Order: sequence, then C-alpha cells, then structure tokens
Amino acid sequence: MSTPALHPDTAAVNGVRLHFRRGGEGPPVVLLHGWPQTGHCWRHVAGPLAADHIVIVPDLRGYGASDKPTAGFDKRTMAADVSALVRHLGFDRVAVVGHDRGGRVAHRWALDRPDEVSRLAVLDIAPTRATWQRMDAELGAKYWHWLFHLQPDLPERLAGADVEGYLRYFLERWTYAREGLEPEAIAEYVRAFSQPGALRCGFDDYRADPVDAEHDEADHAAGRRVIQPLLALWGAEGVMGTTLPLLDLWREYADDVHGRAIERCGHFVPEERPDEVVDELRAFFTGAD
Repeated sequence: MSTPALHPDTAAVNGVRLHFRRGGEGPPVVLLHGWPQTGHCWRHVAGPLAADHIVIVPDLRGYGASDKPTAGFDKRTMAADVSALVRHLGFDRVAVVGHDRGGRVAHRWALDRPDEVSRLAVLDIAPTRATWQRMDAELGAKYWHWLFHLQPDLPERLAGADVEGYLRYFLERWTYAREGLEPEAIAEYVRAFSQPGALRCGFDDYRADPVDAEHDEADHAAGRRVIQPLLALWGAEGVMGTTLPLLDLWREYADDVHGRAIERCGHFVPEERPDEVVDELRAFFTGAD
C-alpha cells in the first residue's frame, strides 16, 4: 500500500517564514528534527504516520528552507515558532515528536504551552539541564561539539572550510553501522548547510544554551514539569544510550514517562530504525490519557 504524500508549503509566523511539509488525515502530529539535519530526517516516518494522522514536518528556524534570522534560537522562541505554525494551520492541540535539538524544542513547547501539546515523544536526548549537570570527562569527550559550537565565529570558520567533511563526521560516526546514512540523505544535509547563514544558525542553536539554561532553572525552581504522557526512545548504541540513564532522568522532569532503547541503533533513530519508531509512535498516540 502506498503511503500518503506530504506537500511542501511556507508560512510566515512569529516573525519568520517556516518551510514545512504536510499530509495525511486524522489527529495532528508535529515532527521536529535536530542538528545537523532538517525535516528530511523524517522521510521514512512521516509517510507511514500520514496513513492515520495529519503529519506536519517543519524545518526549524534557521534550518533547511526556513528563514535564517540572526536571533531567536533559544528554545522558547523556537517553540513559539512551531506553536504559531500549528495555530496558523488551524490546530489547537497536537502530539509532538522531537529528535535531538528538536526534542529540546518539543520539551520547551510542552512546558510553556501545555494546553497545546497532547503527547510528547523525545528521541535520543536527555533533558538539557540534566545533561549539563552530568558533563564530566566521559560525557564531555563524547559531546565535545556542544562546547565547540558555543564558541563565537570559530565553528563557522573551521566547519565552513569543509562542510561535507564536518557533517559526515557526525552522520557516519553516530550511526550504529558506522556506514553513515544513505548517500542521498548526506547530500541533502550538505546542501542544506552549505546555504548562506545555515552553519551559523545551526551553531546559534547551541549558543542559545545559556538562555535555555535560565529558562530551565526557572522551571525547576517553580516545580514545573511535563504533565503530558512522555515517550522516550533512544539508540542502544548511541552516546546517550550508553552514557546516561535516560528513563530515570526524564522521570525527574515529567510525570508520566515510558520508553525503551532501540537495539542496533545509534543516534539517528528515525533514519536508522524508522519502522520501530513508527510502531512505537502509533502505540503511544493511541494509548489512553
């Protein structure tokens, strides 16, 4: 059976133009990508989900075909972008799935606008605050890029000299098979991050971490937690899955947490094991609140 097609569109919301794809029928679900990727990372997941859901796949602020502004990369603003997009499309409440940096946007969206998010799925991330608190030598050696990407100007200069080489370092080393993603996908990400401003925006996403930390600390002090059902999935062979107790950490920040490791999988869960992701998400979306 063929899967429903997703069609591209653009919307001007929250001061930026966001590129997105939309398709399917049923309850709405939003899929948020991470770095160094775009909405293209959901290509194996979005179609099957669109068989029984309206699927909305944006390129986040600064990524892909969306605008490349010089500000607004804190997760509160990025969450406000996608909130405005779904309201622009006529939806009041959606399920949200985020991978990598998109999971951090999704987490902030669920905290800031709990009435808009019915269910939250986070793929291969721990809460940002918990990750920084555990940044010891072991985790720092694996997550060195967080510290590098925080630096002003330097990452653009060095990575810009060989965009493909820099992206391939992550896209190959962070997969379970160590063969990387399919060549067409790598070519798409290299094309996206070779656009003017794209590298800078991706690094600005990380440079917003000090502002994000202020927001996270304020929530923690106020006792704000994720109240929606939360599904955490991660690659059993990825950095997070081999370093941090992910379910335990998410239970420190959310009330109703379930999830599991996906075997023979690295960091890029929606691309390495899309069938398992679709099955897990379908079961999660149809579960009782």
